[in-house]
Amino acid sequence: MEDVLDLYEEPDDPKRPRVCFDERPCQLISDVREPLPPQPGQPAREDYEYRRNGTCNLFVFTEPFQGWRHVEVTAHRKKPDFARCMKRLTDEFFPDAETIRVVLDNLNTHTPAALYETFPPEEARRILRKLEFHYTPKHGSWLNIAEIEISVLSRQCLARRIGDIDTMKREVIAWQLPRNQQRREVDWQFNTDDARVKLKRLYPK
Repeated sequence: MEDVLDLYEEPDDPKRPRVCFDERPCQLISDVREPLPPQPGQPAREDYEYRRNGTCNLFVFTEPFQGWRHVEVTAHRKKPDFARCMKRLTDEFFPDAETIRVVLDNLNTHTPAALYETFPPEEARRILRKLEFHYTPKHGSWLNIAEIEISVLSRQCLARRIGDIDTMKREVIAWQLPRNQQRREVDWQFNTDDARVKLKRLYPK
C-alpha cells in the first residue's frame, strides 16, 4: 500500500510517468423498440424491454496528475489483451519515457508472463524493460486512481443502453476527448501518514 501512496507523492518526471491502469466489463444492450425522443414537458422515454448483445471490456489508462486518459475497448480481457495494452503504453503513448511506472491490481492476467505468452521473448523483454509494475494490495484496489476515472466514465457515458462494440468505441472517444483537452486531473489527498492513522489495523502491533 505504501509503495503506491509514495509513488503518488513523488514529483512529476516526464521520463518516468505514473500511469494507473484498470478495466471494466460492460454489457452491450440495445433497444427492442425505438425510444421516443423528448418533447416539451416530456422527457425521453424508452421501453423496459431490451436485447442483450454480449459483453465487451474497457481498459482504462490514466496519468491522473497530468489530466490524461485513454480507454481501450476490446472484446475480451484475456492475457493477450493486457499484453497489447502494455505494448501501446510503451510504444505509442509514452515512446520517449525511460520507465513507465504502472499502478494496477493483482488480477491473474496482469503479469509479465502475459507478455511472454503473447509476443516473442525478445519483444516481451523489450516492452518489460520500460515498465515498472506497482500492485495495489489485496482488497485495496481503491488505491488505484484509475477506479476514479472508471467511476466518472460510468456515470457520464455508460449509464444508458449501448448496443454494440463499435458504438461503444465511438462513445468513449467522445467522452475522453474533451476531458483530455481540459486536462481534468485528480486531486488525490490520501497519503502514507493518513494510512498509518486511518488504516492502523492493517499494520502489525
